[in-house]
Amino acid sequence: MATTSTKQTWAGKSGKTYDYYVHPIGTTFKEEPGNYIFCKLNAAGQWVPQYIGQTKNLNQRLGDHEKEACAKRNGATHIHAHLNPMEAARLAEEKDLIVHFNPPCNTQHAR
Repeated sequence: MATTSTKQTWAGKSGKTYDYYVHPIGTTFKEEPGNYIFCKLNAAGQWVPQYIGQTKNLNQRLGDHEKEACAKRNGATHIHAHLNPMEAARLAEEKDLIVHFNPPCNTQHAR
């Protein structure tokens, strides 16, 4: 994954927290598994998720994502991402965050 010093912690519906690294949309990632969030900063300076996902290959998935246009229409400027090698853990984290935030571009797990 591209290196950056900016970290953001997200909390899921379960109360569990997840640490992500902040990258501008368009960043090239390594071909590694992980979770990611397309997001924007609101007027109060808080990150707001527009789409939450997981993948076995961050580079391939984020290189041409079908929800990127939706996320950008909703103001997304950044991708928060972190490596996560275990598929079951990625899926559980994705669901935990989607259920909590209900991002506008997610359809799975939506309320």
